[in-house]
Amino acid sequence: MKVLILNGSPRANGNTALAIREMEKVFRSSGVEVETIQVGSKNIRGCIACGSCAGTGKCAFDDIVNEIAEKFEKADGLVAASPVYYASANATLVACLDRLFYSTRFDKTMKVGASVVCARRGGCSSSFDELNKYFTISGMPVASSQYWNSVHGAAKGEAEFDEEGKQTMRTLAANMTFLMKSIALGKEKYGLPEKEARTATNFIR
Repeated sequence: MKVLILNGSPRANGNTALAIREMEKVFRSSGVEVETIQVGSKNIRGCIACGSCAGTGKCAFDDIVNEIAEKFEKADGLVAASPVYYASANATLVACLDRLFYSTRFDKTMKVGASVVCARRGGCSSSFDELNKYFTISGMPVASSQYWNSVHGAAKGEAEFDEEGKQTMRTLAANMTFLMKSIALGKEKYGLPEKEARTATNFIR
């Protein structure tokens, strides 16, 4: 089993990283390989809807997004973690995820997704919902925890005092591990669900 974690914070050792470390400990103790990539400090431009990826299977902007895509294809699960800015995830992470999910053509069905958000006070729920939409449009089951996947802290290291938040992260990693392993067994015995040919309906003609 392998999990890829994207840290959307521009701060390598901030509160979002603290939440991620709680998850990493559980993954590793469960025999799950985990790799965390710091994307929040990268120069990642947004999608321009050029359509190039439809033919090439990768984004026309050849940066870290294409590198992440190769790792994502091999992973059994993906965690998108972000600080909350103005009731939204970090724009750099959003740009990364837009291009990552739109440009890649490999089947993401039954890869497990989980989102993690960190805020001083408010905006966690809206950011949590925002990140989960990448998974639910891609046939990816979403891992849940004992509470919405959030931790709280403003100054560096404050999330260390959010005991419930840290427990939520550990529970999330445990549940995600169970789900990935269960899906692997299911795929081995039953295979993936059959898919219908894609039907696209426009609302204006």
